[in-house]
Amino acid sequence: MTGLFERIDRPRRLPDEIARSISEAIDTGQLKPGDRLPTEQSLSAQFGVARTVVREAVSLLKYDGVIQAKRGVGAFVSEVGNRSAFRISPACFEKRQQLVQLLQLRTGVQADASALAATAHTRSALKRVGECLAQMEAAIAAGTSAAERRLDAEAAFYRAITEASGNDYYVEFIAMIERQVDENLRSVAVKNAMASEWGARVLAEHEAVYAALRARDVERARAATRTHFERAAKRLADRADIADV
Repeated sequence: MTGLFERIDRPRRLPDEIARSISEAIDTGQLKPGDRLPTEQSLSAQFGVARTVVREAVSLLKYDGVIQAKRGVGAFVSEVGNRSAFRISPACFEKRQQLVQLLQLRTGVQADASALAATAHTRSALKRVGECLAQMEAAIAAGTSAAERRLDAEAAFYRAITEASGNDYYVEFIAMIERQVDENLRSVAVKNAMASEWGARVLAEHEAVYAALRARDVERARAATRTHFERAAKRLADRADIADV
């Protein structure tokens, strides 16, 4: 196990950082269920921190059910079914926070793009928006097994609205945010779609946006879009560190 982890030179919240590194090693398969964790002394040397810091990090993982201790033997990676359903790993928590921030960043720009699209859209552009909404409805009706399809349909819905605005800068900005999600946070976004963005109540938020576009109502389109993204960010933030299991 020597050299499995990199030394931390300028850490923040050392125990959390170490717990996150160990969790990532488990998530990527470097450490597998049943594997024995390196000793406190070994981890202390690898991370370049005191053994008390390592001990606290391991305690966090034990609390989460990620690690199980066997008296006189050591600490071992838990089987997936034995892990806690109440907390997520520090790494997952950080990614969830990043997604919240991207939703918050997108809110104002997307609301303004919808407001512009309310008067700028063509008949064909509005038809495309409606088709994306229908795809969302179909994915929701298919159940949570269609979570990725549901997520992609929502992205296409707001992308179509942004394109209908006729403003290329809005299009480029929204595309940048979508790339960040697809490349770095896709699994978190899919799990969040299943946990928080499902059902008729959330679908009604998107339908309100579409109705405002059809009515060519600028302020309704702006307000409905802002309402959805603000609520989506709050729903995700309110889940705090509850695991997706």
